[in-house]
Formats: sequence, C-alpha cells, structure tokens
Amino acid sequence: PLAAGGDHTISLPILRAVAKTAPLSLIQIDAHSDTLDLMLGQKYANGTPFRRAIEEGLVNPKRVIQVGIRGTLFKADEIDWALQQGVHIVNMDDFYEMGMNGVIEKIRLVVGKSPTYLTFDIDGIDPTHAPGTGTPEVGGFNVRESQQIIRDLNTINFVGADVVEVSPPFDVNNMTSLVGATIAFEILCTMTKIN
Repeated sequence: PLAAGGDHTISLPILRAVAKTAPLSLIQIDAHSDTLDLMLGQKYANGTPFRRAIEEGLVNPKRVIQVGIRGTLFKADEIDWALQQGVHIVNMDDFYEMGMNGVIEKIRLVVGKSPTYLTFDIDGIDPTHAPGTGTPEVGGFNVRESQQIIRDLNTINFVGADVVEVSPPFDVNNMTSLVGATIAFEILCTMTKIN
C-alpha cells in the first residue's frame, strides 16, 4: 500500500496490516521522532505511533531509521526512549555533516534487504516549501533533497509507504498539497522500480 493521510496515526494500522508475519524495518522522514508515550494525555496521537509500533512488535527498532529530526519536543524522553530501543536517528545537523550519500548509505545499512515501510511526514520538509502542516519546523529538507532521498532508496525492499500530515487548511496556494502529491509520486516510482 501507498497511503496518503491526515496525521501520523494512520501509519499504525497500516503497519499492523503489513507486518503480519514478522517485524518490518522502517524509514521515517520527519521533523519529529513520534515516539512519545503520551501526547496530550493520549496513547494514540500523531506523536506516539512509532512507540506503539515498537511496543506491538510491528517494527524492529534496530532496523528503524529516522531522518530529519529537529525542532521542538513535547517531552525529553521521546528521543531518549527511541535511542534506548536501538532506533537510529539522523537529525538535520547529522544530515548536513554526513551529506546525502552518507545518509543514504546509513539507511541502506540499517534496513538491509529486509521488508521495509517508508513513512514521510511532510513536516520533514522546511515550511518555506511545505507550510500546510500542523507542526511546522524550520530548518528542514528542501523539496529537491526530499526527492533525491527517495530516489536513492530504489534498492530497498519496500512493502508499504505513506505520506502524512498535509493539512490543506494551513496551506498557502496549494504548495504543500503539490509537494505532498509529488512526494507520493516519487515514492510510488521508487517502490515499483525493478532492479
């Protein structure tokens, strides 16, 4: 499946459906780790899906890599908990220090040839390019960098993906909708490429 959605909670039921036989690897492009235990008092919210996915055994935390993490935290243990589980986090400072090729190499090393789910939160992109999201964080990827990351993942064994957090009421001149549709198209092309 390739899903387009509202908030990041849509990833959890999709992972439940796709990871029926064994835990998956996960590539997450996002400004936030989304591994809170509770968000605004709720166990199921857009800041908690990957904690639930790890707890439910849907993803192998040692084969989870989050790229683009930056900005505000709701609680300090969000990142600490993820790291303690073995999640690999490449924040934006790491991205620019490692460079595109270094990050792609790290992603490939983390997920290997295992069945992998890709989740792309539009707030991974800088809000100057994609303002229509509920949790914008400055200092993110530009659209070209996002396209290149996805294209360079063409050897990954994808079994599903999503693009989330596009919020048309917050959009300006449909910029984010266009970017979200373009990212979904790029993912579809990468998922279906025959190597």
